[in-house]
Amino acid sequence: MGRTIFVNIFGLLAVVEAVLITAVPLPAAEDVVALRQGDMKAMAAAAKTISGMFKDPTSYNAAEFRWAADTIRDRSGIVLSGHFASETANLQSKAGPNILNERDRFDRIANDLRDYAVALDAAAQKNPGPMTASMRMKPGEAMGGGPFGTHVRNEQELLAMPAEHAFHLMLQTCTTCHAKFRME
Repeated sequence: MGRTIFVNIFGLLAVVEAVLITAVPLPAAEDVVALRQGDMKAMAAAAKTISGMFKDPTSYNAAEFRWAADTIRDRSGIVLSGHFASETANLQSKAGPNILNERDRFDRIANDLRDYAVALDAAAQKNPGPMTASMRMKPGEAMGGGPFGTHVRNEQELLAMPAEHAFHLMLQTCTTCHAKFRME
């Protein structure tokens, strides 16, 4: 009898799930484009906030720096990849059709962006007061990478580098993605 009740409840839950799944419409392509464009604008504004603090270190505010890094972190990685999970062709979109063909590369770039944002968040946590010299790049320090080959594979290396270096690598990651996957 207990098994019968379990089967009936399980069956009822399956029916309810099926009804809910069909009742909740998937976002229209225009909605996905608007959502990802909104996320891209939020990430660009966050990057501008961080950039301003590196240009004028006296304006550094750890909470704002961290908020900006977290804004990028929360909109990159699997979230960013998910915005491009299906057909990208849309008149409102500047996304290239090659995203689906080069899914692995696109996902790696989205994850790299997240990793750099995580490193920036960690730097803000370690530096709650004024911007320290350890957050800044040293004169003559090699930036590494370039627009088509930027990624620090070792998490310890990433967390040990100056935040400004991680920020430059993050910006190069954006450039790489736009060069490869954005139509102009």
